[in-house]
Amino acid sequence: MIVIKDLTFKYENGDKNVLKNISLTIPIGGFLGIIGPSGAGKTTLLNTINGIVPHHYKGDYYGLVSVEGKDTFGIGLTDMSLSVGTVFQDIDSQIINAVVEDELLYGLENFGVPPEEIESRIQDTLDEMGISDLRYRNINTLSGGQKQKVAIASIIAMRPKILLLDEPTGELDPVSSRQIFAMLQRLNEQYGMTIVIVEQKIMLLSEFVKDLAVINNGQLLFCGPVRSVLEHSEELEKIGVNCPRVVTLWNSMKSAGISSGEICLNVDEAEQMVRKVLK
Repeated sequence: MIVIKDLTFKYENGDKNVLKNISLTIPIGGFLGIIGPSGAGKTTLLNTINGIVPHHYKGDYYGLVSVEGKDTFGIGLTDMSLSVGTVFQDIDSQIINAVVEDELLYGLENFGVPPEEIESRIQDTLDEMGISDLRYRNINTLSGGQKQKVAIASIIAMRPKILLLDEPTGELDPVSSRQIFAMLQRLNEQYGMTIVIVEQKIMLLSEFVKDLAVINNGQLLFCGPVRSVLEHSEELEKIGVNCPRVVTLWNSMKSAGISSGEICLNVDEAEQMVRKVLK
């Protein structure tokens, strides 16, 4: 379980608080998407969970972040990385080896995975990511999207209890983006992995995650099941978060008094709603 209580943080030499009195609980096996406009504090919030804030990025830190019952303020980054895996937004800063296979091998060996498991971990992860053909490629020859898949694979292979991802589909096309989210959903459901993901593609988040958190100006505006958060589409649009068009349609029809029931999250649900109204 991840517990964040009354968290406020300002970077060293910063002129304002980046996070402001945030309280949030993410249960074991949770799948949380974090959305908000650029500069809202999403990445900083993610980095308080893995301990990068305040151990690497220092500043004025108040409140509590607890991961599996341990206060991250008092735990070193190495100890945190044993249970928390992170895929950063800057992929090039995360990759440290020249060959794809070595990138996956590095983490598995250093975290003490039994030698007899390593080969299956590598191959299974590459297969799941759809990049088995890249196994022996030099990473410098890969495209941005391919590098992103390799970076994700290197973390997934270690099967962390908690997985944090900062805009992991930024370099990926729509098909690959859905592939990544489907894989994350399988990890969440099959292994009970707790997943927290910062992402701009709200349509994908709405389809795959269990809960949404909305951050703006360092404050937590909304947090809860996807449908309940998206009912606030007008407020989200005002802060620069573009909701899925089916959500906007549902809210407009509800405001006009011509629709009711659960909010639509995809085209199929929107079609059913429209057909029902037309009848």
